[in-house]
Amino acid sequence: MEDDHTRLPQFQQHPGHLCLLHVPKSSLAPTTSEPPHSPHTSSSAGDTLNISEPDRRIDHLMAAFNFTPFDPSTFILMGIPDLEAAHVWISIPLSMFYIIGLLGNFMVLFAVVKEQTLHKPMYLLLSLLAVTEISTSTAMVPKALCIFWFNLKGITVRGCLTQMFFLHAGSMMHSAVLMTMALDRYVAICNPLRYATILTNARIAKLGLVALVRAVLFTLPLPLLLSRQPFCANRIIPHTYCEHMAVAKMSCGDITVNRMYGLVMALVTWSDLTLIALSYGLIIRAVLRISSKKAHQKALNTCTAHICVMMTSYPLFLFSTLAHRFGQGITPHVHIIFTNLFFLIPPMLNPIIYGVKTKELCDKVVKYTCRMRSPGATDFQPA
Repeated sequence: MEDDHTRLPQFQQHPGHLCLLHVPKSSLAPTTSEPPHSPHTSSSAGDTLNISEPDRRIDHLMAAFNFTPFDPSTFILMGIPDLEAAHVWISIPLSMFYIIGLLGNFMVLFAVVKEQTLHKPMYLLLSLLAVTEISTSTAMVPKALCIFWFNLKGITVRGCLTQMFFLHAGSMMHSAVLMTMALDRYVAICNPLRYATILTNARIAKLGLVALVRAVLFTLPLPLLLSRQPFCANRIIPHTYCEHMAVAKMSCGDITVNRMYGLVMALVTWSDLTLIALSYGLIIRAVLRISSKKAHQKALNTCTAHICVMMTSYPLFLFSTLAHRFGQGITPHVHIIFTNLFFLIPPMLNPIIYGVKTKELCDKVVKYTCRMRSPGATDFQPA
């Protein structure tokens, strides 16, 4: 049997989050007399010291064991589990997608703001979509790159809840804008003669404000509910950003309300998708009543860009939402990669889609791009 002088002290975690340090008395600093019994000390065997004993003993033990106190105001974002060795390589396409998305969306915003002929409902909605995509991708990507490049995994609780708010509010705003764009296409095809009177610029601004207020009001309870939760000592989040359910699972308390409210938010987005499907159902019915094939093609071409944008957004969103609740068999790194793509692929592809499918927007973007490259040029007329 080993002597008490040679045994290493053991650290034990007891239920109820009470930490006890089992240390032989001989390993402590020698004292000339036994200290009087304190009500805070353990009443069990003499080889057990409670962490609430006098500060001088705790300081001595922490120095002896090189123990750093846990910072209760910090979470640890681990990035992509099982792919830590490939973080640097993963960061290359991630940063490229982010930069391409920023450039494309800022070019769309610049063209719409500068060009009076683009001050129309469809382009105002497109600029609103660009703003939401810039905000959501910027809320996620810089922190992910800090994890991948510099191994800076710590994030404060307030920073985590703030990131969560902007990501979820931006996602809900994005869904509302897509729904409003579907309404815009429905009015343009099913009631073209009244389009200019039904969807004015002022009405589009009001709809955008309603979408923003809805996103804020529905998202704000998420960080507020989590801020009242007690979090366990293990605050390691296996993710690249603070996703709601990933953070909620770090809590030691009851998260039933958080789960239910997360489901309510998912249902709100599903309702947007239902209204979009209803709009396109009415559009298809109106198109089928048109006898001219040329009119058929023209009507469908006006919806192609919006359909492509939805196809880049909703499949990734639905996968992420369903995987959190029903995808226990999905490999964690596959799930995390797809959720990251939700904040990267739409911002990168949507400006390209609308630039290719909308000639007027494409012409103006090319015009201002050439002006920036050649400051002396007065104008540019694309072929």
